[in-house]
Order: sequence, then structure tokens, then C-alpha cells
Amino acid sequence: MEDVLDVYHRPYNPSRPVVCFDETSKQLLQHVRVPVPAQRGQPRRVDDEYKRCGTANIFAAFEPLTGRTLVEATVSRSFVYTAHFLRRLSDELFPDASKIALVMDNVSSHRFGCFYEAFEPAEARRLTQRFEVHNTPTHGSWLNVAEILLSVMSRQCLDQRIDTMVALQRAIDAWLESRSGVTVDWQFTTADARIKLRRLYPSIQ
Repeated sequence: MEDVLDVYHRPYNPSRPVVCFDETSKQLLQHVRVPVPAQRGQPRRVDDEYKRCGTANIFAAFEPLTGRTLVEATVSRSFVYTAHFLRRLSDELFPDASKIALVMDNVSSHRFGCFYEAFEPAEARRLTQRFEVHNTPTHGSWLNVAEILLSVMSRQCLDQRIDTMVALQRAIDAWLESRSGVTVDWQFTTADARIKLRRLYPSIQ
């Protein structure tokens, strides 16, 4: 926890950006009956019945100090999809960075072995050297700003029936465009944690 908090309070450095990475899932649902549009004095009406169309995965990367964001819908969260998303993050969003400080949780699909599942060894090694990893602790997902972004996006954008991957990515892109330039000013510090979360620290007699 203290490691992640210290990373969040680094001064902005474009050559060593601090980026948060996380993922979520979205169940794809199709209307069985066409919704009735809203009219004067009558809200939009949607039938309770729907058709399941599978589940999509959503990767998100967010730089809190600048608001730069990459969000991509994929068919799964497998090693290969994770590797390709992180390569996009490295080579498209931050191609000039010497090293990317990546804050993420420690689930199995977030290991850099994913690069070797997707790419030739030389390319995989190049990508592992592009990142400096800072893992959030177990049960410490609240420390990951990307999870906060995904939570807001789920409420503001994804709380509706979406039936295809194309429609899902279109909705995500529209939401991202509407919030362009939004940044995060992280206030909670290591000193705060040692006071407010002192029960989590070992007791030294």
C-alpha cells in the first residue's frame, strides 16, 4: 500500500508516467422486444425479457495526472489479450517514455509472462523492460485509480443493454470523448494511512 501511495505522489514526469491498469467484464444483452421511445409525459419503456449474447472483457489504463486513457473491449481477459493491450499502452500512448510505472493488481493474467504467450522472446523482453510494476495489495483494489474509472464508467455508460462488441466499444469511445481531460488529484498519503489504517500495521512492543 505504501509503495503505491508513494508512486501516486511522484511529480509529473513525461518520460516516466504513472499509469493505472485494470479490467472488468460486461454481459452482452439483446432486447427481445424493441423498446418504446419516450414521449411527452411518458418515459422510455423497456421489456424485462432479454437475450444473452455472451460476456465481454474491458481493459482500462489511465494516467491520473494527465487524464490520458485507453479503454478497449475484448472477447476475453486471456494472457494474449492482456499482452496486446499492454503493448498498445506502451507503443501507442507512451512511445517516448523511458519507463512506465504501472499500478495494477496481482491476478494471474497480469503477469509479464503474458508477453511470452503472445510474442516472440525478443519482443516480449522489450516489453517487460518498458514497465516498472507496482502491485496493489490483496483486498486493496481501492488503491487502483483505473478501478475507480471503471466503476464510474459502469454507472454512467454501461448501465444499459448492449448486445455486440462493436456497440460496446462505440459506447465506451463516446463516453471517453465526453470526459476528455478529466484528471485525478490523489490526496491520500502514506502519512494518512499510518494514522487512519494503523490497525493494519503490526504492533511492535
